[in-house]
Amino acid sequence: MSRARVLDTMETDRLILRPSSVGDAAIYRQLWTERDVRVPPHRQIDPEGRPTVEDIATQIRAAREESRPGILTVERKDTADVIGYCGLIPHGNGSPDEPELAYELLRAAHGCGYATEAGQAVVAWASEVGYRRLWAGVWNWNVASRRVLEKLGFRETGRVEPVSVHGHSLLTVRQF
Repeated sequence: MSRARVLDTMETDRLILRPSSVGDAAIYRQLWTERDVRVPPHRQIDPEGRPTVEDIATQIRAAREESRPGILTVERKDTADVIGYCGLIPHGNGSPDEPELAYELLRAAHGCGYATEAGQAVVAWASEVGYRRLWAGVWNWNVASRRVLEKLGFRETGRVEPVSVHGHSLLTVRQF
């Protein structure tokens, strides 16, 4: 298996998933501003306004230099507008050989099946290159995301992160 292989451009019926560019930083920052208030503080804009668009652009530049699957920008084919991201991150709940699926879409794109469609493309790629298992964490209150993961073949493991003011973080797994 070629785990050093990086996710590259993919197309679905309605979407193009492509490597992130510095020009996507403003939309990625918008995602930060739209997050549910129950998301922990380290995943929200801090009192100093960070991360800024430039902070995110720096992260995108650094990620492009790494040899790992990575995150793809999701855009609609018909309008070419960026609506979020989807991909695999090497850290998370599994071993380095078992990355975590990550996705986030702008609120305006919720409820249209885009997360499922993008996730299906990434999961299919992961299977094709030989991953045996993928993980995904999800907040217990995020019913829509839990449905997406279920449609993608992820099952809750029964592992729940400690209770916090933000709810419970549930661990899901997808085996091939």
